[in-house]
Amino acid sequence: MKKVFCNIFGHHYAVSKKVTSHIKEYKCIHCGREVTTDVGGHLSTLTPELQDINKTLEIIYQKRHQAAGNAA
Repeated sequence: MKKVFCNIFGHHYAVSKKVTSHIKEYKCIHCGREVTTDVGGHLSTLTPELQDINKTLEIIYQKRHQAAGNAA
C-alpha cells in the first residue's frame, strides 16, 4: 500500500545520513527507498557500490576535517 502512495504522489525523502557537507543519503519515509546524491547533484538509487563509495568518502572527509581542527 505504501508503494502505491509513492507511485501516485511521489517519494518523500528525509536525510538518513550526512556523508559530507555536499553528499547525503536519503530514505523515503513511506516505502523505504534509499537514494544518494551523485556527482552532478542528482538523486541516484543507493546501490552497494555507492554505499561503499560514500563510506570511503565519509572516512576521508572526517580525517581531513579532524586534521584541520588539530592544526588550528
